Amino acid sequence: MTTRRNQRTQQRRTKTRAGRLHRTSARTSTRRRGDAPRALRRLTVFVVVGGLIAVSALPGYGVGRPDDAAARTLQQVAVDDAQSLVIASGVSRAEISRESYSATTQEEIDEKKAKEAAAAAAAARARNAGRTASVPFDYSMVTAGSGAVRWPLGGPFTVGDRFGARGGAHMGTDMLAAGGTPVFAAVDGVVRISQDNYGAYGVAVALESVLGGQRVGTVYPHMRYGSRQVVPGETVTAGQLLGYVGSTGRSTANHLHFEVYIEGRAIDSLAWLQANAG
Repeated sequence: MTTRRNQRTQQRRTKTRAGRLHRTSARTSTRRRGDAPRALRRLTVFVVVGGLIAVSALPGYGVGRPDDAAARTLQQVAVDDAQSLVIASGVSRAEISRESYSATTQEEIDEKKAKEAAAAAAAARARNAGRTASVPFDYSMVTAGSGAVRWPLGGPFTVGDRFGARGGAHMGTDMLAAGGTPVFAAVDGVVRISQDNYGAYGVAVALESVLGGQRVGTVYPHMRYGSRQVVPGETVTAGQLLGYVGSTGRSTANHLHFEVYIEGRAIDSLAWLQANAG
């Protein structure tokens, strides 16, 4: 009897131990199965964080440590590329005037030369003004009515400012006439200037002539745009059409500002015409 009881007791203990081992094994297996997703999540997080670090850090490293072409400064690029413009951030703003660079087109070059020539002629006239006002001058160069000298306008006109007006600065005779009145060469000669923008003279023609053994220069300013009939270097005869009266350049009304120079000296053009023209 005692032996059977001991056997039963032993069997219960054995079952109890087996049950405990089974539960322990089950818990361990469950714990291991739960650890796998956690490890996978940790690995995924590590990969994502590592990728973000690589994306943000590597370009910065590339910018911080350029090589070859990337190492070239903006100044070096500008040297190689003529169209590059490098502006330092510390440079203050400054107005750039047109006078700070040279003319590059043919029109600008011609205009610049015309202005320089007009300024030189004005300076010469100013120098001669004092001498011509006080020294008597014989304007006769040819026989009046010979046809060697002609009146430069082909229509009626009114005399405005005469030679020596405006404090001695006016070197010609203002002949006020209707716009479009023909302008003729006063004497045979060669065209020295023929321009649409001859400084303050506007549309102007200038002739170089020899009359009575002396060099004679005649100037025909303020003509109408598009009216010039001659070109530089062309030979013209007295009475030949040069253009038409206008009000171009520094002018306030239609007129011909007629100038005459004898051996480079400005003279009273109206008195010269009266003494020589037919």
